[in-house]
Amino acid sequence: MLPAALLSLLALVTLAVADPLHVPLTRKSTLRRRDRTVDPAQFAKARDRLQVKYGYKPHPSDMLSRKRAGQTVGIPTINSNEDSSYIGPISIGTPAQTFDVVLDTGSSDFWLASSNCRSCGGVPTFNPSSSSSIAQPQTATGGQEVTIRYGSGEVQGTLAQDIVSMGGFTVNPQTFLVVDDLTQGLLDGQTSGILGLAFQALASTRATPFWEALLNNGQFAQPEMSFFLTRFLGVDDATASEPGGFLTLGGTNSSLFTGNIEFLDLAATDSINDATFWLLELSSVTVNGQSVSISTGTAALSAIDTGTTLIGGPTDGVQAVYQAIPNSQALSGQMEGFFAFPCSTSVSVSLSFGGQSWPISTDDMNLGTVGQGLCLGGIFDLGLGSNIGSGGGNPSWVVGDTFLKNVYSVFRADPPSVGFAQLSTAAGGSGTPAPGTGSATFSATGLPIPTGSGTGGSSPTTSPGTSAAHPVSPLSVLGLSLSLVLSLTSALWFAA
Repeated sequence: MLPAALLSLLALVTLAVADPLHVPLTRKSTLRRRDRTVDPAQFAKARDRLQVKYGYKPHPSDMLSRKRAGQTVGIPTINSNEDSSYIGPISIGTPAQTFDVVLDTGSSDFWLASSNCRSCGGVPTFNPSSSSSIAQPQTATGGQEVTIRYGSGEVQGTLAQDIVSMGGFTVNPQTFLVVDDLTQGLLDGQTSGILGLAFQALASTRATPFWEALLNNGQFAQPEMSFFLTRFLGVDDATASEPGGFLTLGGTNSSLFTGNIEFLDLAATDSINDATFWLLELSSVTVNGQSVSISTGTAALSAIDTGTTLIGGPTDGVQAVYQAIPNSQALSGQMEGFFAFPCSTSVSVSLSFGGQSWPISTDDMNLGTVGQGLCLGGIFDLGLGSNIGSGGGNPSWVVGDTFLKNVYSVFRADPPSVGFAQLSTAAGGSGTPAPGTGSATFSATGLPIPTGSGTGGSSPTTSPGTSAAHPVSPLSVLGLSLSLVLSLTSALWFAA
């Protein structure tokens, strides 16, 4: 059983050539009060951010717009303030300044709050004048003000280029946004910005994302990055910062999953050149063993998003889920779009994207009490109040950490695909790693020190099949991340 102790960044193993980089994660933000009841305002903000991020609602204002070849490296991450987001460390400039940033596969821009920020509320900030290597991009937008808007605010700043490093990987130069103004509440605590891990076509800054630059430079042993996310939902003594799991750049961490990785080709794309989100087609949903009716094909496009807390879906699909739960009911007012069910009811939901059916723990489906013996469900109506239809490239489902905490997830550039695998016992799952899939070494904290793929070889794959359900992980997390809204480019793409 994994203890809820802070994972030291010094727990990384010595890296060898062609070994993965494993980034320790941190989780962020409390969505429940001290008495464990739901905070409606926080969930309403999460809903609004997600609807704007994926084009379901417009923003109130107009939208503006040293090389280590062949590595696979693991970086521990932080799960901060009981479950808002997963963050990891990144360094920038000369001399290097290090900050914690949200790791978001649902956006593509990289930005940091600067020391000149007028409204950053005491978060750690990047000082451009302290870096001897910072420069303006040699583009038409270099030095110009750029605004990126969210459902609940915006960030504004100037494009710059500098040396950016994470876990030994370096991009020189990396284009990013130096933010000097943002809406109050977009950042808090130790988080200084967002690192987008989706594709360049989605970037408001039009810059090549950090991970794509590493890939293009041949720095990855494999064209992959992968996540293990911890869970702290319902842990009464959880602190503001808890171990968040690991981000592995350039491959996978075989000690954190068991069996094969099921890779599923991205929908609506043939290469990373025209990809935007990490999109799959949701093929089936089961609730307590009962199959429910959902739209399929292009009407079931699903963005796999580490920067989103919950699971959002179309009205008909979400209603079908809760119709299969006895005595569930739709909420209203500030909680419109959410559903509740009797707290005494154990709700087991599984999702399939054309292959295996992956179960979501009952803990992740129960977000806490809303009163009168009812508890909030982890799936909400993304399309409520929107005139945006399904299809046309617009995701109907956004699959966030409510699901991703239950699997080992792999984001692969070539061929463009997303893979899922069952968590190993070292990662809090039920599986015993199959021969040859690796093992875990435990640090003084009791948490696993990742072991790389060793050979830098391809991750094992499997054909579609049926997976066995695994029990709830001992750690609970509900990662709510600040999420970037679509750029003008992506908005036009949605409209196409």
